[in-house]
Amino acid sequence: MNYLFDKFSIFKELDAIIIEGKSYSYENLLEKILEYKKILENKIETSSVVAILGDYYFENIALFFALYDNKNIIVPITTSLENLQNEYMQESFCEYSIKIDGEIKIDNLPVNSSNEMIKTLKKNNNSGLVLFSSGSTGKPKAMIHNLDNLISTYKDKRAKAMNMLVFLMFDHIGGLNTLFNAFSMGACLIIPKNRDAKTICELIQDYKIMVLPSSPTFLNLILISGEYLNYNLRTLRMITYGTEAMPESLLIKLKEIFPRVKFLQTFGTSETGISTTSSKSSDSLYMKIEDENQEYKIVEGELWLRSKTQVLGYLNASMDSFTSDGWFKTGYLVEEIEDGYLKIIGRGKEVINVGGEKVLPAEVESVVLSMDEIEDCMVYGEQNAITGQTVVCDVVCSQALDKKELKKLIRSFCKQKLNNYKIPTKINLVEKTNFSDRFKKIRKKEK
Repeated sequence: MNYLFDKFSIFKELDAIIIEGKSYSYENLLEKILEYKKILENKIETSSVVAILGDYYFENIALFFALYDNKNIIVPITTSLENLQNEYMQESFCEYSIKIDGEIKIDNLPVNSSNEMIKTLKKNNNSGLVLFSSGSTGKPKAMIHNLDNLISTYKDKRAKAMNMLVFLMFDHIGGLNTLFNAFSMGACLIIPKNRDAKTICELIQDYKIMVLPSSPTFLNLILISGEYLNYNLRTLRMITYGTEAMPESLLIKLKEIFPRVKFLQTFGTSETGISTTSSKSSDSLYMKIEDENQEYKIVEGELWLRSKTQVLGYLNASMDSFTSDGWFKTGYLVEEIEDGYLKIIGRGKEVINVGGEKVLPAEVESVVLSMDEIEDCMVYGEQNAITGQTVVCDVVCSQALDKKELKKLIRSFCKQKLNNYKIPTKINLVEKTNFSDRFKKIRKKEK
């Protein structure tokens, strides 16, 4: 029995998971894990690569920990698209797939080859974890972790009775971070059936949620929907946000609406794990990385990390983003001020080059979002014959305006706040902006 199972025994009378109004205790969870372990013993080889098809459910969570204890290499896959499932399983060298729908269904998969990192995990009798990047800036990368090493960092968490909402998905490092944190503390994990503003606000009210992990995109969706007005959210004590740059004007709006809530910017990557951070203040975009398991440095404005919990490598991509001495080039651009505080200002791949001048989409978005007429916006670059690139802005309006009037209004407002080359030259009126199932903006790419 590993240390987590010992904790489950200690917490056995406490609720571990609540989903769709049904609660499961830690004792229920441990019993289900042991039930699945017996099934796995006869059908799944130790150390083999196994895909779990599905998102957070009681059964899938129990299966995850049964596979972890069986020293398997686990590949959580939440997409329901069969072609993507097959692609992910192939690129992670899966030997089995498991889907639970009333009963447990195990399929043997044809595998023609393997990978040296997988072989090393098997040789050392380590459990593993494979996560795929969002693919918003290119082909999804399959990242392989030593799962024993990753979970060991949660070992010394102190017991704390509280309800925790899991927001990010089962195949996301942030979602798994919430899962591991909750179970290491004996907290109760509240799992939303749907990830929409109404459902999340209702759960915060009904289960007296104190901490909401989220993203700037989703927090803005809560504001746009107005659902925060329909529910009692007074138990909220902290909102954590990450995965993308937060527009300053959005943070100001959020602080006005939730004045008693502490806002904490988090930071993490699938490659290095979630960092322990502290914000300079609730209305500041500056944060400090304070993590004994990680170190950082800034190279030409880019944040580099090196972590005790970082991936062994990519299964389907080159290691160009890692240096020979283990530093991971995150791709995030930062500003640094006194006392080691950092501000995420965007991603290098998203910078718009207008005649040699660099434009950060988050800066322009922050200005446009501060307008009363604008509910949401997304800024990106398009090719331009004269300047190389030009700034484009998709906007969602809070009132009826024709396109010509809207463009004039936005450009006039931006002239007071931005240099001329940063002002959008093309403005599109849209019903909604594009974002991924991880609630992260998907900026359009040049054709």
